[in-house]
Amino acid sequence: MLFKIWKKAPLHSCRISHDFSFYVGYLLGDTKEHCSTFKGTRTRAAFVFIIGFWLLDLANNTVQGPARALLADLAGPEQRNTANAVFCSWMAVGNILGFSAGASGSWHRWFPFLLSRACCEACGNLKAAFLIAVLFLTLCTLVTIYFADEVPLTTHEPNRLSDAAPLLEDPQQNGLDLSKLKPDKQVIDNANQSRTVNDYERDIHVKEAISKVDEDKNGGFNDGPGAVLVNLLTSLRHLPPAMHSVLIVMALTWLSWFPFFLFDTDWMGREVYHGDPKGSLSEVHAYDQGVREGAFGLLLNSVVLGISSFLIEPMCKRMGSRLVWALSNFIVFACMAGTAIISWISVGEYSKGIEHVIGGNKNIRIASLVVFALLGFPLAITYSVPFSVTAELTAEAGGGQGLAIGVLNLAIVVPQMIVSLGAGPWDALFGGGNIPAFVLASFAALAGGVFAVRRLPNLSSNSFKSTGFHFG
Repeated sequence: MLFKIWKKAPLHSCRISHDFSFYVGYLLGDTKEHCSTFKGTRTRAAFVFIIGFWLLDLANNTVQGPARALLADLAGPEQRNTANAVFCSWMAVGNILGFSAGASGSWHRWFPFLLSRACCEACGNLKAAFLIAVLFLTLCTLVTIYFADEVPLTTHEPNRLSDAAPLLEDPQQNGLDLSKLKPDKQVIDNANQSRTVNDYERDIHVKEAISKVDEDKNGGFNDGPGAVLVNLLTSLRHLPPAMHSVLIVMALTWLSWFPFFLFDTDWMGREVYHGDPKGSLSEVHAYDQGVREGAFGLLLNSVVLGISSFLIEPMCKRMGSRLVWALSNFIVFACMAGTAIISWISVGEYSKGIEHVIGGNKNIRIASLVVFALLGFPLAITYSVPFSVTAELTAEAGGGQGLAIGVLNLAIVVPQMIVSLGAGPWDALFGGGNIPAFVLASFAALAGGVFAVRRLPNLSSNSFKSTGFHFG
């Protein structure tokens, strides 16, 4: 699972530094001016940047969704939370490696050939992180393909209601005319009543017809091109009642997380270090320093994430998954409110000229890193508990864990789209900066925590008893 997160280094770095896409844009015909002096817009680079992000997000969901579904299928009813905790711990290991690569500012010294007229120091550092990510992705993918020997299991599914199932079960209504299946002739041996070749062929045709009818009754298009989307939308109508509350809390939870994920290092560069990527040379340097400090904060976040993943199971056994999930949202509420307070204090000092404005206040920088680290604990819960709850609630619902995780993933991608499209206009309403988005995130986390306490189902604490993985 390391390969899933090794892309985190370029993911978070390209979030706040467009230098690598600048280099590609330079090759595609953007400005020929030296990268250290040009401050304008690079249209082609922006296009490459957007396409790259789409591919990264696609890769993320392509890996994480099936991996979680496979864990839920392999783990027994009493080990689902343990399985997700192990998954979370490996994510933390990958995060630590990836953020360590992204936080380093010395790659361009070790690999000077990465620098060019279109690619300055920040771009060289980012290209090195990308190349390392590509190497690890390739290695882990080859290992997975070579050693993973998954055998698909086919099971006979009982007839179930489906939006696409035929209303009538008569073979005549399904486009089959059994009368056409009668043999041209019948030969009956009056002596021994032996079966003839035509009788045998007739039985074969009848069995095929019945098999086709059964396939239609069970939704025979399950392997068709639109099967995944149809099954996903259909499953929303047949979810267990408790899953509706899970989806709402999940959406509110990720609505509070995405502003932090999208703007964390930019927040460090702008509000904490008072830098500007389009400002003077000293402001650009301060911004880059804040970005690297933010990557270090994410490294601390991942360390706490890895440690906290081992605490999830005993907490769920003692408190229950409902209260553990609610606790994580309340912690996110406090931390996101803390980022807003830190921003107000830092911006206030900057406007008053207190301290050395370029580089920020040391105490504020330390407080920011503390917030980064504290958020690792609720992040471990967010990466584990919701998926365990979903696996237990949908264990007998049919459709498999892959479909259940796909439905839960809708409660993640929808908030992501909302934040991605709405954060900019929302911040602009209040004069810019990242504070408005963080305040909105804190209220979303508070709402998610309250809703979790009041509406999430109470699952038995025995569900989190750990006796090891079950592979039978």
